[in-house]
Amino acid sequence: MPAKELAAKIGTLETEKAQLELENAQLRQQVEWFKRNLFGTGKSEKLDALQTRLGIDEPAPQEPNKQQLSYERKKAKKPRRSAEEQFEALPVAETVERVPAVVQAEPERYKRIGEERSFEVDITPPKLFKREIIRPKFKRLDDRDAPPVIEPALPRPAVCSYASAGLMAYVVWSKYLHHLPLYRQEKMSAHWGAQLSRKTMVDWVAYVAEWFEPIYGRMRECLLAGDYLQADETPVRYMDPDIKKGKTAQGQLWLIGRPGSDVVFDWRLTRGHGEATTLLEGFEGLLQSDGYSAYESFAKGNEGVTRIACWAHVRRKFVVAEQESPQAVQLVLRLIGGLYAMERQWDANEWTAPTWRAALRRRDFVPVLSLLKRVVFKLRERSSPKLNLGKACGYLLGQWEALRVQVEHGQVRLDNNLIENAVRPSAIGKKNFLFIGSPDAGKRSAIIYSIIVSCERHGIDPLSYMRAVLTEMPKLGKNCKDVDHLLPSNWSPVASS
Repeated sequence: MPAKELAAKIGTLETEKAQLELENAQLRQQVEWFKRNLFGTGKSEKLDALQTRLGIDEPAPQEPNKQQLSYERKKAKKPRRSAEEQFEALPVAETVERVPAVVQAEPERYKRIGEERSFEVDITPPKLFKREIIRPKFKRLDDRDAPPVIEPALPRPAVCSYASAGLMAYVVWSKYLHHLPLYRQEKMSAHWGAQLSRKTMVDWVAYVAEWFEPIYGRMRECLLAGDYLQADETPVRYMDPDIKKGKTAQGQLWLIGRPGSDVVFDWRLTRGHGEATTLLEGFEGLLQSDGYSAYESFAKGNEGVTRIACWAHVRRKFVVAEQESPQAVQLVLRLIGGLYAMERQWDANEWTAPTWRAALRRRDFVPVLSLLKRVVFKLRERSSPKLNLGKACGYLLGQWEALRVQVEHGQVRLDNNLIENAVRPSAIGKKNFLFIGSPDAGKRSAIIYSIIVSCERHGIDPLSYMRAVLTEMPKLGKNCKDVDHLLPSNWSPVASS
């Protein structure tokens, strides 16, 4: 065979080999993903016994050639609370004194010299009860023609309903905070003393959302008037009457919030870029989000908006890629971890003023970021963009300017975790509910989730808050605009009592 033909054939074989190696790496990556998600516990990286029974073997990990170092780390022990400390805030509802039978029989022969105290914690299950309201009628003695005098009935959240503000708040609180669907509450209510109808409870949810809508709208206005927002979105299935019976469509709960302030959910039928534009309309300032391009498009279309990226999302992608190149990825993770370590140190020293934090970041972050960028550039050159390591590098470099700008703004967090944590109630809830009953119900859910999550952010008991507001709002009327004193950020249990 001529030398030229031989060289050409070798070149072709080398090209095919490279393609097959890349395809093999991609397939291995897919197999690993399926193992974690299909045979593992949830989406964790651990594999359960089912994988072994199915004969799918985990490849033996290759030990990198590195020196083993050992050292001792002092683990900070979290003080264990005693039962007395754990339940010290509980009221004592009943005191039982146990006197020995021999003392009761002959008390004159004994003298009390002391006592030993202990306690036990009990519970009173939910119980429905009636509150009887009597409004006496009076007639003037000196004017028989005058109409009778009677105290007007107090307005209730649900017109012509037997439900109190407390009962409606309890049903909504159970559904949206403790994820109890209404059909379960319907069954449980028989043990509370009387059967409650699921249809009636659906109406109560609608009433509650309607009363809270002015507060919800004011919360949204206050967030958009600020100069820093975190944003996220999560999918939720819903029943659509326009599609085949028994089928569901996918909607979206969008969220905006600010650390230390309220969180507002917004229900939309799609995840399109236009939804982000209408959601954030009127906002100017710093917008922190994940890498979803809708937020970047909004920032580019509005001169007054600067987008801030999230280091947690960057880190997660490198954690996924760690198996492909452990040593290189561990260096990246250590550099990112160094940024968080510095933030924790500054927090511990209470250097929280934005101007101080920005100065500290300019001094200490810039060298770390410079090294990190060079490392990631080198890693991207060595890895295929179709593999996890290449994707992680591409994601970081694609978000680099939005990550780098954090150095100039000390008030922003390193990540979007606070707003992602606010998604958890809806994420757990949709596992129990499976879907929202209608498109209109999506808006009601957004309003109620906003109230409950904001209450928890401010350290307020959502049940007490909802009960108080549902008692107060019917007195003010649905057209009341002055609701600032009822916002979770301003509400005080003492002032409302």
